[in-house]
Amino acid sequence: MAKIIRGDIEVAKNEQKLDEITYPETAIINQKLEWFQDQKLGVIFHWGLYAKAGIVESWQLSQKDTWARKPIGWREDIKELQRDYWNLIEDFNPIHFDAKKLAKLCKEAGFKYMIFTTKHHDGFHMWDTKASDYKIGGPRSPFKRDLYGEVVEAFREAGLGIGAYYSKADWYSSYYWSDENTIKGRSADYNPAENPKLWEKYVNFVHNELEEITQNYGPIDILWLDAGWCGQGREDLHMDAMAKKVRKTNPDLLIVDRMMGGRHENYVTPERKIPAASQIPSKAWESNIPLANNWGYVPNDHYKSSREIIVNVIDVVAKGGNIILGFGPDGDGQTPSQSIKIVTDLGNWMQQNSEGIYNTRAMAYQVDDRKWYLTRKNNTIYAYHPFENKLTPTITIPKIELENNKIKSIQTLDKGEVVNFETNEQGYIITLPNRKFDWNIITLKINI
Repeated sequence: MAKIIRGDIEVAKNEQKLDEITYPETAIINQKLEWFQDQKLGVIFHWGLYAKAGIVESWQLSQKDTWARKPIGWREDIKELQRDYWNLIEDFNPIHFDAKKLAKLCKEAGFKYMIFTTKHHDGFHMWDTKASDYKIGGPRSPFKRDLYGEVVEAFREAGLGIGAYYSKADWYSSYYWSDENTIKGRSADYNPAENPKLWEKYVNFVHNELEEITQNYGPIDILWLDAGWCGQGREDLHMDAMAKKVRKTNPDLLIVDRMMGGRHENYVTPERKIPAASQIPSKAWESNIPLANNWGYVPNDHYKSSREIIVNVIDVVAKGGNIILGFGPDGDGQTPSQSIKIVTDLGNWMQQNSEGIYNTRAMAYQVDDRKWYLTRKNNTIYAYHPFENKLTPTITIPKIELENNKIKSIQTLDKGEVVNFETNEQGYIITLPNRKFDWNIITLKINI
C-alpha cells in the first residue's frame, strides 16, 4: 500500500538532540526519563467532535490546510463547514463511553501509560475547564460528564501512567482566530507583535488551562503539547513560565513540547515512522503509530494488521525507543471493533513475550537480511525474529558482541524451551523446536 503524505506532520524547528545545558529540573527529569524508558508501550487517544463528523481530526477547519479536504471536504463551502463543525457540540453525546472498560482493555493489551486528548486544534475541551464554555458538559453540550476526569481516574486505578495531550493552538478562541473575515490557517490570524494585548490574553488562557489539566486531576506523568508552530518565536507562549506553573504539583512532569527542541521537549516524538538505525535520536524518544490511517475514528478506515503492529513494537524497542499506538472511540463513545482486535492480539502476544520489552535497553542496533531485533536486561539478551517463509530446523543468529563472547544457554521466550546451539564465525546456529511460533515471530532468551 502506498504511503499517504499528510499535511499534519510538523517538521522539527530545532535540533532534537540531547540538551547539554543543565537546568534546575534536569536531574529530576533525567530520573523520570529512566522510568519512561522502562515503560516502552503507551496508547494515545484522539477523540473529540471530529469523531462525530468522522473526519481527520479538526484539520478541515483550517482553510489553508487544503490537504485535509481532499479528495472532498466534509462540506463543500468552507464557511458552512466551519459553522456545522462548531455546532457539533450540540450533537456530540458519547453515552456509550466507559472509561473503566477502555482502561481494562489497554491494561490487558500491555500498555503502561496513556495520553488523552484534552483539546485538539478546534478548541473543543474534553474536560470541565473554567476558561471556556466550548467544552464537554458546557451549556450547549448534551453530555454532562467530564471525560478527561473519567479517563484519568480509570487509567490511574488500572495502574497506567497518565498523560495529557493539549494543542497550544485554539481555533475557536477569539484570542487566536480573532477576525471572522480573514482566511484561516493553522496559526493565529494576526501578528502577536502588532497586537500584544490580545496575544497576552491568549497566553494567559493557555497557561490557565494547562494549570487546570495538571493540578486538578491528581498527579500526571506526561504533558504532551501539540501544534508545533505555536509556542516560540512569532507565537511566544512564555514556555519557561508555563513549565514552572505546571510543575508546581508535578515536579518530575515530563513536558513534550513537540518539534520545538531544547529545554521543554524532554523527549522527541517521530510521527508515523520508526527511525532508521542511522537516525535514532540522542534524546529519549517515542514513535507515534496509529492503528489505522487516522488517529481518531473515521468510518471505513484502513487498519494495520496485528502482526504489523507487533513487529513495530519490537523494532522500536530494539532501537531504544518507546512506542505509542493511537486509536479513538467513535462519536457515541464506542471503541471500533478493529482497534479492539488489534490491541487484544497484541496483549496475548505480550503475555508470553514482554519480558524482553519492558525495562530493557537497546544493544548496538543489529539488523540484517535475516531481521534479528535485540534488547538487553542485565545478563540477558532477548532476540526477536519475524519471518515470512517456512522455518528450517536450524537458524543462525548473527554474531553478538559480548563480554568474553560467551553464551550460557538459550531458550524460547514464549514457552521456556531450552534449545541447542552451536557457535561459529557467523554467529549462533539454533536448533528450533518443531512447532509454530505466534505471528511467525521467533522469540528467544539468551543467558550470558
